[in-house]
Amino acid sequence: MQGELLRADQSRSPREDQRSSEERLRPERLRTDCPVLLSERLVMRAPHEEDIDALAHLANNAKVATMVSRMPHPYTADDAADFVRRTKNGDIGKCVYAITKAENGAFIGCCGVEPHADGRTVEIGYWLGEPYWNKGYTTEACHALVDMVFRTRQDVDQIDARCRVMNVASRRVIQKCGFQFQGSGLAASLALGSNVPVEWYRLDRKTWMSLRSWGNIA
Repeated sequence: MQGELLRADQSRSPREDQRSSEERLRPERLRTDCPVLLSERLVMRAPHEEDIDALAHLANNAKVATMVSRMPHPYTADDAADFVRRTKNGDIGKCVYAITKAENGAFIGCCGVEPHADGRTVEIGYWLGEPYWNKGYTTEACHALVDMVFRTRQDVDQIDARCRVMNVASRRVIQKCGFQFQGSGLAASLALGSNVPVEWYRLDRKTWMSLRSWGNIA
């Protein structure tokens, strides 16, 4: 197999080599409008291989997996490595961030932005490892993410967010970021292997502009 790959590589034309180089650069281009985000206590940046152990440890928790839609349970180091690889390839949403503590770089969770087909709406998602719950980190990360979307993407008119009906903490984060309730429905849960009731919230650009100081949100 290695010989076959070597011969194929040696037989490529300069144009094919250039195209291959462009393919390798594509993930970086996908993240050109996904800048590193800084807040008072957090740094949000692209997931790295160095995050794999912490990612696997924190994500392998049924309390986390059953509250998000596409996280398997149990969650292994192989799952974490595959997640990092797919984020680098641009296969997961538009922007995926590792949430880390500014003081020591510790990985504490993930968040991301996924575009809708209409081109005017994106949806944010997030999760935090259980040891970091109830410290305000999730709200802080979501504020930074929402601000980034509206400040850097003039084509986006509105941002959606969803949470399980039973997830009181996530609902509170969404509300503290200014999102308004739109309706309820069902969404698939990979960890549970079934559909679960969820609530749908939306924040439009005009509302964000009136609340952009975030100090007006209780």
